[in-house]
Amino acid sequence: MSATASPSAQTAQAVRRFPSLAASLELLKPITWFPPMWAFMCGAVSSGASFLDNWHLVLGGIVLSGPLVCAMSQAINDWHDRHVDAINEPERPIPSGRVPGRWGLYIAILWSCLSLAWAALFGYWVLAATVIGIFMAWAYSAPPFRLKLNGWYGNTAVAFSYEGLAWFTGAAILFGGLPDYRIIALAVLYSIGAHGIMTLNDFKSVAGDREMNVRTLPVQLGEHRAAMVASVIMTIPQLVVIGLLVVWNLPSFAVIVCALLAAQIFLMVKYLGNRDQLLAQPKRNAALYNATGTTLYVLGMLASAIGVGSGLGGIQ
Repeated sequence: MSATASPSAQTAQAVRRFPSLAASLELLKPITWFPPMWAFMCGAVSSGASFLDNWHLVLGGIVLSGPLVCAMSQAINDWHDRHVDAINEPERPIPSGRVPGRWGLYIAILWSCLSLAWAALFGYWVLAATVIGIFMAWAYSAPPFRLKLNGWYGNTAVAFSYEGLAWFTGAAILFGGLPDYRIIALAVLYSIGAHGIMTLNDFKSVAGDREMNVRTLPVQLGEHRAAMVASVIMTIPQLVVIGLLVVWNLPSFAVIVCALLAAQIFLMVKYLGNRDQLLAQPKRNAALYNATGTTLYVLGMLASAIGVGSGLGGIQ
């Protein structure tokens, strides 16, 4: 798809040869760094290691998960969406000309290399997780894969990158090697649940996605069915987590996660369960759930991480 830039954008592109620091930072979207940084912290907590004794590793991992890997994924996405953004959001850094020429691509490549170099400082398993994360970031946005064009594949890539790989990385950095199987189990389960959160994020652009043939789950299944599927996908992994916490002799933490899940289910029924209400205001209702239920979801992540970390800390 091609698009003609606005006169102001053309003027900016003609004058500017290099992106400004402010435009480059906007391209890297710091506001999006929190989810993988939170997942990294959960992974670090689940390792059972002392933060005070390993503060430099924790700080280095936070930099890797947010300002490097997540920021890289944002630059990749904006570069490959630049033609669509020129129509829908011409004020963004690349279509506006504030990040001129091919600098969006150069920044994405540079940040990929920096991420690999930084990850290599923390050992094989962290580097391996980072390689997978970088591959998934490019596969999500770039041809020939463009996983983002299908909600099943694209949301899986984002969920596992932002939650599972970041969680694994946090534990691997503090472990100094391959994390315990219980940590890996939590990382996988919460990644699966995060697929539902990604689906709810897709409600904000249903009309545009239909027009651009982006097959998100709300587009493929319809808004009500997509909300139901997202709710189930978020719920089942947490039920498994609760069961595992009981099996691992962590009943108090199982109760905490159970209470948080019960509150989420109440909010799912309130915001996502009423077909007429959802169809009337799908964007508003999905956003309301993400502002409330998703907060409870990530608190459950932390609770389960603390529980497993308390057990592993005693072993170590």
